[in-house]
Amino acid sequence: MFLGHYGLAFAAKRAVPRTSLGTLFFAAQFLDELWPIFLLMGLEQVHISPGLMKANALDFASYPYSHSLGMAAVWSVLVGGVHYALRRDRRAALVVGGLVLSHWFLDLPMHRPDLPLWPGTGTRVGGSLWNSIPATLVIELGLFGLGLFAYVSRTRARDGIGRWTLWSLVAALLLIFLSGLVGAPPPSERAVAIVTLGLWLFVPWAAWADRHRDVVATTAG
Repeated sequence: MFLGHYGLAFAAKRAVPRTSLGTLFFAAQFLDELWPIFLLMGLEQVHISPGLMKANALDFASYPYSHSLGMAAVWSVLVGGVHYALRRDRRAALVVGGLVLSHWFLDLPMHRPDLPLWPGTGTRVGGSLWNSIPATLVIELGLFGLGLFAYVSRTRARDGIGRWTLWSLVAALLLIFLSGLVGAPPPSERAVAIVTLGLWLFVPWAAWADRHRDVVATTAG
């Protein structure tokens, strides 16, 4: 899952309108933001296996610390707890922590059975929908589109920056997603880790766009 995580982050803005979109992006993709760091440290492993799945050539050999259900729950509590300590906003902390945990559950239908339940277990799960390009497109684009609609219907650009930063962000995410489907496999495992570190750039990018957009007040009745 790639776009779907960002779709959920966009949608979450409706629940916590005072929370920066950058924070929501950070939380929704936190597990994938950790993953390349652990790869470079040698704590987790991935192999490039063209043809392994139609929509993904990566064999996630070992990633118990970033992508097991148990650790996702731990990271969820930690990130949500830090957000509460900094902002003293219980609702926002719950949403932020929930976004971290949601990452594992959104990944579950897409991955082949390679997602561990907790570190050290041999039990791995996954729905293997990456074996279907049409299913991947429908699910990813559907979640992303719905989330983006929820965001733009609740916010309004304050100026040109609020417009072009948002739509350039959307274009960049779509380009990365589509190029991953049709492009050549990565040249090396290290290249995978270095490129994936680029996910961190979307956090300040989303925060910048959000700072130049105003939340539209809802009317009762």
